[in-house]
Amino acid sequence: MPSVRDEAVLNAIFNPLLPVSTKQTEDVIVQDKSDSYKENEEVTKVKQLELEGVHAAEKGDLDAALDAFNRALQVMPERASCYNNRAQAFRLKGDIKGALEDLDKAILLSEGEGKAGRQAYVQRGLIRRLQGQNESALDDFQKAADLGSEFAKGQVVQLNPYAAMCNQMLTDVFQQLKTGHNPDE
Repeated sequence: MPSVRDEAVLNAIFNPLLPVSTKQTEDVIVQDKSDSYKENEEVTKVKQLELEGVHAAEKGDLDAALDAFNRALQVMPERASCYNNRAQAFRLKGDIKGALEDLDKAILLSEGEGKAGRQAYVQRGLIRRLQGQNESALDDFQKAADLGSEFAKGQVVQLNPYAAMCNQMLTDVFQQLKTGHNPDE
């Protein structure tokens, strides 16, 4: 059985555009604004359904994952975290439109704040970046970075044209030094 660190390394290899984390599943089920004003039983049930969906998705059973997330949303339709998780399942299934709709809903419900808002901005930024919508992706990553996402901060730097130019210049200089060519000659 692989260790938590081994799982994080494998996740980084197989999902290079997702944030690297050694606590993947725990980070998916987040504290949500809706948790504070619902009965404990309801919140516990919804979190259990979300966890069931995450485990199903990890096993590649996206239909079971979507079913679990849909049941969670029937119990608590105002929970942003459920929309984040269902969006991930939609994305993995190739339903980008459905994923974006759920991420928009998660941002609306979370008011673009907290862990649920941060995760929704990161996921939407990744989709937009893959679609070549770099300005929109940069906006989402900036909002997620402002909410504390280290991954989003890295994306903001990568999408900044000046930072990209500086990175390319540094890469060129280091490559020249590595090959023994003096850039000042």
